[in-house]
Amino acid sequence: MRLKICGVTNIKQAQAITDFGVDTIGFICVRKSPRYVSPSAINEIIKQLPPEISTIGVFVNETIENITQIVNETGLTGVQLHGEETPQFCSSLREIFPEIEIIKAIRYKDSGARQEAEIYLPVVDTLLIDTYQKDVYGGTGKTFPWSQMSDFRPSRPWLLAGGVGADNVVEAFETLTCDGLDISSSVEISPGQKDLTKIKELLGILESIKNKLPV
Repeated sequence: MRLKICGVTNIKQAQAITDFGVDTIGFICVRKSPRYVSPSAINEIIKQLPPEISTIGVFVNETIENITQIVNETGLTGVQLHGEETPQFCSSLREIFPEIEIIKAIRYKDSGARQEAEIYLPVVDTLLIDTYQKDVYGGTGKTFPWSQMSDFRPSRPWLLAGGVGADNVVEAFETLTCDGLDISSSVEISPGQKDLTKIKELLGILESIKNKLPV
């Protein structure tokens, strides 16, 4: 089961989180976000992490040129596209970076999210299903109607995002067949400031139900 902690902003948090056993951390590369981290800061953090940790940069409607520059400057192992990026955009990015992971976020507004997700399967490595909120791209802290996606089993791995935390993570895995979680605001003291106690609590719950989790 994959666990991605998103919105990490400093090395102390990153090291503590990965020491807990989290295998993927996300950096927000959107300047207007309170969780934004500069490329130089991301690079400094990545250099101090174990090489097996996946490091994902989150972008919203950014140009391919800027994404390319940031990936090259930072050493990110993957990108998460959280805006209205098209399949063609994803394909163009794949041509530039054949080795990095490409994650496409789909914001669940209604049942059409399933069809939207299917379109991206040929051009991405991983899907992420998040909650739709107008003009808000991630970090909403809100869930969507999970039961509407209970039989969603795409040919690519997919991560659940949007309001998942210690209080409902068991329900999430009882309802959905996701391959992992993308967690942000539910384990924060404030935007960009992670609550390590909450992360440990979440990991403890996941450990207690590990026999029910995806491999």
